[in-house]
This record gives sequence, structure tokens and C-alpha cells, in this order.
Amino acid sequence: MTEILLAGETWNTTTLVKKGRDVAGAADYTNAGERLIAALEAAGASVTHQPADVAVREFPRTTDELDEYDLVLLSDIGAQSLLLTPDVAAGHTDTNRCRLLDEWVADGGALGMIGGYTSFAGEHAAAGYYRTALADVLPVEIAHHDDRKETPEGAVPQNHGFEELPEEWPAVLGYNQLTADPDAEVLATVRDDPLVVIGEHGEGATLAYATDCAPHWAPEAFLEWEHLPAMWRTILDRLV
Repeated sequence: MTEILLAGETWNTTTLVKKGRDVAGAADYTNAGERLIAALEAAGASVTHQPADVAVREFPRTTDELDEYDLVLLSDIGAQSLLLTPDVAAGHTDTNRCRLLDEWVADGGALGMIGGYTSFAGEHAAAGYYRTALADVLPVEIAHHDDRKETPEGAVPQNHGFEELPEEWPAVLGYNQLTADPDAEVLATVRDDPLVVIGEHGEGATLAYATDCAPHWAPEAFLEWEHLPAMWRTILDRLV
């Protein structure tokens, strides 16, 4: 069974309501990783999920810890959450976990990034991975600017490398606009941009999956698509 570490796909939302002189606050916590986890488990994987706030503290700091997994997936979690650990925030040195992933993949590990507002470059480029070691690990060129491409009318992905899947897939409502590395393999596109890209880094394998794994970019029709587990099964086979 493929052992996967999934980091990210959670966030807190704080709302402030002002009515004249009366002010009320509310907080909400969202876990958007459940649909991805279900698809990965349906594809035969076992998933350990680290919510974003947990990953800040507990994401692996050694190759031995990473070796517990066949694949690490980063999904909607920015570079700062890996780099600015509690020790670093307190002014102490700590492991550069982006550089650690670089070394681990080069030695045979597998790393993937799933799209979102805090993936690749992300909203206002705040995800910031173009400034890290992972810019040379992932099989795509990461923009230095906001790379989100919204397609509210729907953009239909085209299959180029999944033998048992249809030529056209359910529409997505947005994605991170990426450029595939020359030696990478583009398995699917959307509006001529890479959607699913597989590559190599040293002895390891890498994945760029440009759209989200939850709404709004991934609408219900995509998340309920009967071929979604088969898509992930093929991706996992290629990576590990």
C-alpha cells in the first residue's frame, strides 16, 4: 500500500459583524482535504493528513521521518508554513524543510503539489515557492507573480497520457497557470496549460497538479467523477 503524507488543505476564517455600535465575531475552521483523501484511499493509498497549522509544527525535519512515506503531497499550504517553524519564529535555527524535501526526492522520494490559492505562486504570489529549493524540484516553472487563472464558465481538461480515461474530463473553474519543464511529461492540459505533469528529480519522482482538490476550482461534477480514483491510481503508479 502506498503511504502518503498530505500537508495542508485546512484554514481558519474569522468574521467580524458590525451593527452600529454592536460588534460580534465568529470563527470557522474548514478541512477541505476529505475529498482528496477519499479519492486517494479509493486508489489504494493510506493517507496521513497534517492540517496546515499542524504541519507548521510537525512536518518532518529529517529524511528518516520522510522515509516513513512513499509520497508527500503539499496542497494549499504556502512555503512560509514549511520555513517559519516555531523555533525560527522565536529566532533560532531549524531545518529548512523545502531543502530537506529537495534532498529526499533526489535520493528517491516522491513529491507532489496540488493547486490552490496557496500553492505554487498562488494569490499575489504569496505561496512563494519560486523562492525555495522546491522551484528546482517540481516539474514545472513557478511564476514570480500571481499565477491563478479563474475560469468561472468552466474549462474542460484534455487527456494526453491516461490510457483508460476519457479524452475530455469534467470542467474545472480555475487553476494555477504553470509552464512544464522541457523534460517533464504532461499527462493532461486545460486550455493548453499543463494540468497534470510528472517529472524526475535525481532518483525521485515529482508531480504538479494545477487545479484544486476541492471547491471552488474543483466543482462537484469533477469531485464526483467516476474516473477520479482511476486518475489518482495512474498518478500514484507513475510516482511510486
